[in-house]
Amino acid sequence: MRLATWNILHGRTPADSSVDPVRFARAIEALDADVLALQEVDRGQPRSGMLDLTEIAADAVGGAVSRFVPAIIGDPARAWRPATENDLDATRDGYGIALISRYPVLRWHVLRLASSERFRAPVRLPETRDVLWVRDEPRAVVAATIRTPLGVWTIACTHLTFLQGVNTRQLRRTARWLRQLPGPRVLMGDLNMPAGMARRASEARSLSRGATFPQSRPMVQIDHVLTADPLPLSRQVRVPRPELSDHMPVVVEFQQG
Repeated sequence: MRLATWNILHGRTPADSSVDPVRFARAIEALDADVLALQEVDRGQPRSGMLDLTEIAADAVGGAVSRFVPAIIGDPARAWRPATENDLDATRDGYGIALISRYPVLRWHVLRLASSERFRAPVRLPETRDVLWVRDEPRAVVAATIRTPLGVWTIACTHLTFLQGVNTRQLRRTARWLRQLPGPRVLMGDLNMPAGMARRASEARSLSRGATFPQSRPMVQIDHVLTADPLPLSRQVRVPRPELSDHMPVVVEFQQG
């Protein structure tokens, strides 16, 4: 059984703002993941051609079941509002995370994480030279209780804030929430913190190691696969550098039998 997590930069590369659905599907297919966690996912955003990236990824995995959870609704670079449970089926202006499974999902779970209300940062827009004050985005966690070949597991995906201290609190909240769900449990995603900090805050062990960001010359690991439960033996699978994103994917494979 193979698990993978990847921050996809809404399907593009830092040097190329266009989103090619064929290139994106090819990159997802190459991971060959049975359960796939994605971060920075667009649904119905103009910058990614109004594509539903979760649907494309699910088709590339092989007609898998999926759940997209928007963290915000609107333009991530300009005006947006926090997403709510009423936005789970929104087909436009969504930006968030997704979880995709080849195996039957028994139940979906969603947790919403508050942003830092104090954070503001000025960003000058190149086309107008106007200054935009960027806010910290709210975050979300999506988990699925899945019937896998190794039994019933709960596997979660998240993308935490880059604000140090705030992301630690978000991870502790996520870990407490996850412990209430059926085990064994695995948390995957872009946690925006190094491995040691992630292990301490989650009180879990890491199933992966190695720098994941930036993809062009990885220097730090901020993308993780964590668990606090006994699991079968696993190994990390090294994959070729993808054609898109500024993060490397993380892939972990579990032995069966």
